Amino acid sequence: MAKNHREDVRLSGVSPTPLVDLRVVEVSDRIAGAYCGKLFVDAGADVVKVEPVSGDPLRRFTATGATPAEGADAPLFSYLNAGKRSVTSASDELLACADVVLVTQREFDPQRLLDVSPRSVVVTVSDFGWAGPWSDRPATEFTLQAWSGLTGFRGDPAGPPISIGGELGEYMGGACAAYGALALRRRVRRGGPGGHLDMSMLEAITLMQSSEWLHSQLLNVPPVRRSVEVPSIEEASDGYVGISMVTGQQWLDFAAMVDCHELTEIPDLRFQIGRWGYRDWIRERIGPWMRERTVSEIVELGQLFRLPIAPLGNGSTIPQMDHLRERGVYTENPAGFRQPRAPWLMSAAAPAPIRPAPARGEADGESLWQARESAAPAATADLPLAGVRIVDLTAFWAGPAATHSLAAFGADVIKIEAIQRPDGIRYSGGMRTDVDDWWEYGWVFHAMNTNKRSVTLDLQSEDGVGLFKQLVSQADVVIENFSPRVMDQFGLGSDALLAIKPDLVVVRMPAFGLTGPWRDRVGFAPTMEQIAGLAWVTGLPEGPPVPPRGACDPLAGAHAAFASLAALEFADRTGRGQLVEVPMIETVLNVTATQTIEFDVFGEILSRRGNRGHPTATQDLYRCAGDENWIAISMHTDAHLNALSELTRGSELGDWLAAQDLDDVVDALASAGIPAAAVVSPSLVTENPQLQHRGFLERLEHRRTGEGLYPTPPFAPLDGGHRWLHRPPPTLGEHNAEVLTELCGLTDADLQRLTAEGVIGTRPKGL
Repeated sequence: MAKNHREDVRLSGVSPTPLVDLRVVEVSDRIAGAYCGKLFVDAGADVVKVEPVSGDPLRRFTATGATPAEGADAPLFSYLNAGKRSVTSASDELLACADVVLVTQREFDPQRLLDVSPRSVVVTVSDFGWAGPWSDRPATEFTLQAWSGLTGFRGDPAGPPISIGGELGEYMGGACAAYGALALRRRVRRGGPGGHLDMSMLEAITLMQSSEWLHSQLLNVPPVRRSVEVPSIEEASDGYVGISMVTGQQWLDFAAMVDCHELTEIPDLRFQIGRWGYRDWIRERIGPWMRERTVSEIVELGQLFRLPIAPLGNGSTIPQMDHLRERGVYTENPAGFRQPRAPWLMSAAAPAPIRPAPARGEADGESLWQARESAAPAATADLPLAGVRIVDLTAFWAGPAATHSLAAFGADVIKIEAIQRPDGIRYSGGMRTDVDDWWEYGWVFHAMNTNKRSVTLDLQSEDGVGLFKQLVSQADVVIENFSPRVMDQFGLGSDALLAIKPDLVVVRMPAFGLTGPWRDRVGFAPTMEQIAGLAWVTGLPEGPPVPPRGACDPLAGAHAAFASLAALEFADRTGRGQLVEVPMIETVLNVTATQTIEFDVFGEILSRRGNRGHPTATQDLYRCAGDENWIAISMHTDAHLNALSELTRGSELGDWLAAQDLDDVVDALASAGIPAAAVVSPSLVTENPQLQHRGFLERLEHRRTGEGLYPTPPFAPLDGGHRWLHRPPPTLGEHNAEVLTELCGLTDADLQRLTAEGVIGTRPKGL
């Protein structure tokens, strides 16, 4: 079916898909693998799913606990596997004919396949990675969130820590596996070898916390403790409204909106980190104003003040939102429900149409692929994306996360800022007051901008625009995440950029997309999490929704990295560049799709379950001996329950755990095959022995802040030893002379003139 579809596309003149010739084998029993395969299907790849004779367990899994109709697959399975083909065994012939083999079972031997097919890209997805002291330790999404620090910094200290609802980490892992596979595949297409990409789910999930260990180091503060944003999700007269303020200016504008001048009189309140200690005082002042107004009234006022304020969505309300309807985000799955379309739009290529999910083993006995003719791969020391140049206009977290990934795989990423407006994440979370160059100490900036070169250009000046165009003429990709109007105001919209270089990939990451009623609304990751339902399922059943705290920023970045590489492959094949639109809201809707899908099929709205997880699981957080020592335990089988009963010897679980040392009992449970984890502060993940063994955090020396530990992509080092990081995050404008002389031919006199005129510089203007 998939093969015929692609042939029909070629003959009909319909826009081809970006990955029309890619062959993928997916051997997966978890959401991460299935979602990775779905991303490939959306982009046009032919994906063959290998499942046991009894069928993929996801055929029977529902998030609400509802039972699928007799003979029907669970809707989540139909969503994740639409358009794939199914076989019940993975023959050596099938594996050898594939370009990418994706595996989530540890019984598979990647090296055996690479010995036979050295140009294959083998991606393994496992909880802790293929090797290391914890490689065989049992885990679930719930326990991995605890190990990563995600759980440990969320929730009111008066209650327990709070894990993020849903299976967010699984989707993050799937998106990372997809972009990693495409990156390594580029090396193969250029004559180099394939290889094994060993992906760790723990590392992928750890990337969704904001590198708080760097926060502790750079701002000289203690390990972060759990809290909730203030304000965040507040009660209006008719429901909840989500509020996300990242910058100090937004706080001042919020104070004006709620007519509460005293909010501006305390300097600490301009930063989120300073508001927690004033939470009751703040809520006493804004609460009456909020409760006198409806959600829609507050959202409308927020837009007038250019504030990221949004309604909270759930499975029943999300598809009805006017912006999503006008943009045509939701489309029909043949299984009888609505689902979000692919999380990207391309101007010259199209996503594959949504086709039915396969019946178990329906392609058994078919000759699926012929072997490709290819020469032996050439030995190379090059990184997979060596030779790719990216002009990076992104700011804050999501966009820099995308280019962070691509730079680690070898792309030359030139980060463009301006002394008039540096990247706001350099200082939006808090700042040092004891150093002169306080803008160089932003921890999220540090984490997401390694391996990049920094150039400052005033794009409101003729010289700045001219130099930018020269850089574009030598680039393969331009990527930005401004609000839609900004690039057009500079005269640098996608048409203008493609006129400079017709094979350019122009990636735009607006919050809500380039069209639609919400086009010009302000939005950050927490805004998307609120609209798309992620906040709705996070929190205690008896309490309000709790913000996931921006975890969807790096998730959006992983999707943008995948879309960029897919479009780059299309450009290599056809010579055609294009605009690639990756709206953050649509990436988040893809990972919360089970909420709308299961409401369509079962009429049930997923809601908050605290730390209890799926209805059939025995799962929660419990206190151990000592102060604030919490353990995450997640049991899904009778074997788990029987093993626990043997350990507790009939005692009540909570009473038994309260007398246990945290580290000792975690090890005892793991030895008994029970998924368990210590709930750690995100500042302390540097002490994790598995992360240390795999080298997830690499040491770099920053010329202003000294030595630090920096996160890598969630893969073991390539080819057995390569470091992912070779350059610390840049200081503002650090590479002006290097880049502008090398690529734009400027002289020292030119640089001096441009500095004097404020077109370039190394210090924010006015400081």
